[in-house]
Amino acid sequence: MKVVILAGGFGTRISEESQFKPKPMVEISSKPILWHIMKYYSAFGFNEFIICCGYKQYVIKEWFADYYLHNSDVTFDFTQDNKMIVHKNHTEPWKVTLVDTGLNTMTGGRIKRIRKYVGDEPFMLTYGDGVCDVDLNALLKFHKATGKIATMTAINVGQQFGCLDMAPDGSVLRFREKSETDGSIINGGYMVLEPKVFDYLQDDTTVFEKAPIENLAKDGELNAYLHTGFWKCMDTKRDKELLESLIDSGKAPWMIWED
Repeated sequence: MKVVILAGGFGTRISEESQFKPKPMVEISSKPILWHIMKYYSAFGFNEFIICCGYKQYVIKEWFADYYLHNSDVTFDFTQDNKMIVHKNHTEPWKVTLVDTGLNTMTGGRIKRIRKYVGDEPFMLTYGDGVCDVDLNALLKFHKATGKIATMTAINVGQQFGCLDMAPDGSVLRFREKSETDGSIINGGYMVLEPKVFDYLQDDTTVFEKAPIENLAKDGELNAYLHTGFWKCMDTKRDKELLESLIDSGKAPWMIWED
């Protein structure tokens, strides 16, 4: 099963880094977050990727083109016709298709543009800026059991602060600490989609999270797989630092692979 990763946005909320590279190429502990996402899928046996590129797409293409240089020891022998020797040739069992889906294309438009690479088969889809410890095998099993077009992973984004219980006139009835039931259920990516999803996509202006998702729900073709474990989107520099601290402490929940 192919994995489609949306990696074409501008990443304006982490502009300290994204002014130089696409957001999915922002590094956490020396590796792009895109690499971390791909390694996670690969740990479950999903090794064929379609990357929807846009903003500064050449950075992504050049990084993969020079994958050996980024991940192996290399000797450049200028005395022998500029010979390059790769030591400890470390690679991945991946097939990666990098697609220019346009600079200003919306998410639904990007998905529509890669239809010919997906073919007439189910595929996985996620965003290029979020890591998690979702059981992908359980997610796929859940999707197949329901027989619907789309399944998204639902995440409970908890309340960060204490809560106020208020009366209609503005009086505070009670102040209490946050609880696990506070917060909102959101789309955390890590989706499974049937090829019929392309019927819900119009053109480059289509925002996947708006009309397509809304119409799938209205047609009874949308599932939510509730994930109560770890999930984190790297939206800001603070998010990046948090993810790096988890790696440095050896407690990064998504790093389940063996080197």
